[in-house]
Amino acid sequence: MIFGLREAVRIIAEEGLEARFARHRLNHLALVAGLETMGLSMVVAPEDRLPMLNTINIPDGADDVKVRGALLGQFGIEIGGGLGDFAGKAWRVGLMGHAACRPNVFLFLSALETILKAEGVAVKPGALEAAAAAY
Repeated sequence: MIFGLREAVRIIAEEGLEARFARHRLNHLALVAGLETMGLSMVVAPEDRLPMLNTINIPDGADDVKVRGALLGQFGIEIGGGLGDFAGKAWRVGLMGHAACRPNVFLFLSALETILKAEGVAVKPGALEAAAAAY
């Protein structure tokens, strides 16, 4: 565990803290731009959000468990469901460490749009374009 911690700290030092913070923030902004373009909303107000943990309101007509299962089964993407009062009402999407990157944002937006459409949920087009514009 000590060697793992040392390697993690080395990777962070190599990238630089400010660059790492900026990367997480940029990917968060791109994700939010794509989600909002689709017509989805975030649970937390912009000024209170953590770029590493994005909480999305589950849209009307979407089945929490089915959508999360399809993301995992079809695309290999694991997201969390809401906890406590948010159970069945929100999804938790992590953008942390090396996973906070443009390809993952694009993959998630594309996969979520595909699954929601298959579930009969009305989503607006242009999520990938909105995310790309954020970059």
